[in-house]
Amino acid sequence: MPDTRALPPDPANEAVRAYQPDSPETAALQSRLDAMAGETIEAPCVIEGRSVTTGRTFRARAPHDHGLTLANVHGADRDEVIAAVEAARSARHDWMALDWRDRAAIFLKAADLIAGPHRDTLNAATMLNQSKTVQQAEIDAACELIDFLRFNAHFYAEILAGQPHSARGVWNQVDYRPLDGFVLALTPFNFTAIAGNLPTAPALCGNTVVWKASEKQALSAHYLMTVLQEAGLPDGVINLVHGDGALAADVCTDQDDFAGLHFTGSVTVFRGLWRTIGSKIDRYIAFPRIVGETGGKDFIAVHRSADPAAVVTALVRGAFEYQGQKCSAASRAYVPHSLWDLGMRDRLADTTAALTMGDVRDWGNFMGAVIDEAAFRRHETVLHQAAHDPTLEVLVGGGTDEADGWFVEPTVVVTSDPRHELMATELFGPILTVFVYEDDDWSHVLDLVDTTSPYALTGAVFATDRNVIADASIRLRHAAGNFYVNDKPTGAIVGQQPFGGSRSSGTNDKAGAPQNLLRWMSTRALKEAFDPPRDHRYPHMG
Repeated sequence: MPDTRALPPDPANEAVRAYQPDSPETAALQSRLDAMAGETIEAPCVIEGRSVTTGRTFRARAPHDHGLTLANVHGADRDEVIAAVEAARSARHDWMALDWRDRAAIFLKAADLIAGPHRDTLNAATMLNQSKTVQQAEIDAACELIDFLRFNAHFYAEILAGQPHSARGVWNQVDYRPLDGFVLALTPFNFTAIAGNLPTAPALCGNTVVWKASEKQALSAHYLMTVLQEAGLPDGVINLVHGDGALAADVCTDQDDFAGLHFTGSVTVFRGLWRTIGSKIDRYIAFPRIVGETGGKDFIAVHRSADPAAVVTALVRGAFEYQGQKCSAASRAYVPHSLWDLGMRDRLADTTAALTMGDVRDWGNFMGAVIDEAAFRRHETVLHQAAHDPTLEVLVGGGTDEADGWFVEPTVVVTSDPRHELMATELFGPILTVFVYEDDDWSHVLDLVDTTSPYALTGAVFATDRNVIADASIRLRHAAGNFYVNDKPTGAIVGQQPFGGSRSSGTNDKAGAPQNLLRWMSTRALKEAFDPPRDHRYPHMG
């Protein structure tokens, strides 16, 4: 590399394509959808750059179409996970020795490949295998993933530029090293962008990675891995294994050089992993970094001064986009009687009832199916219980349909108990619970928002009274890591709203911001004295 202080290209958020009817971009994506729906591919593990077929396969299916098999996915056993760890070890020295600009260039190229020739493929894979509508796939598999790759390179350059003060006769520097070992990335089904960011963020910082993708996101993980290889990622830097997450975690956390966990998933699994790592702490050569985002019970608190039309739109989009399968989805709402009784109730019910649901290849559908049968059965049980609970009223929805896919109707439940389980427990589905309060109880409502649920991921306050907004922001300071004023609590944008929450929502290490990258570095301070002292005595000694 030339001796220059190079900066990556200035990042800008990727423009979201509209996919209007009869547009060229719509025709291209629909053609790719048709092609991919008509084939069943082999999705191997990728270890040290090699495609590894194990014969222990499971099928990747379309949640909205039981009969549509998209891939035979080859699951890893213990031997494959160990091989992935060994590949990460072997690649570590050369990868961390590579100039940071060369590492960044690989991921910047991957971003351009996703923005260009691979956009339709990643979007189509996300739509088919994860049942996302075209809008939800575009903002995820294309835009957010591109943004992660571009902004992370920019943030990394900013971090490297942060250097300490040097006094006269001394030169002080900070060396931003990768961690002392390999990183395990355990990624979720619901966002292709998160599945891409969790392994690539540590890799950008010079770490090598074992990536265990969700079984329910295997198709887009497969195509993303091909993009990284096409972009020039060296063999062994990121090693993709499919299958049993518990097995992969057990093997990786058993290694002395296990250096970190990058996780998005359930709080139960994350706590279990934390306990496992803690129980093995004496064996590690360094204290592993544990970075995780686990979920939320995200709120919308509505003041009587709020704009009712804006509230209804936020509730519908926040609760029901992608079938409520977002960690940030609005799932509990607090609405004053003055707004609820004067039209908001009916408007919310009518809008929700009119939402269309079906095959995501039909551009007219607002929703697809929930991810699999297990999720479907959980929601089915919750809705059955809600229908027979005297403290609940199912205002709209409540039905399910498994004939063709795992479809759960968008449902609004009204509760008379503000601390009902449905106001506290994450459901991860299209179920919104509303508590209607007396207008004068706003102060108490803020206490309920803060204390009812153990989570603290996202939340929103709707009001036009500035004093109300200011007070709510202070009183709910720890209730959400991403706090929205007069907007839905979903849709954080890389570089604009760093994403993450605390309490039971995770470690709040803010994906899409420099804070996250700093977790994958171990800094070394260097001091060089140009004219060191040559006499051990101090002046006070005479």
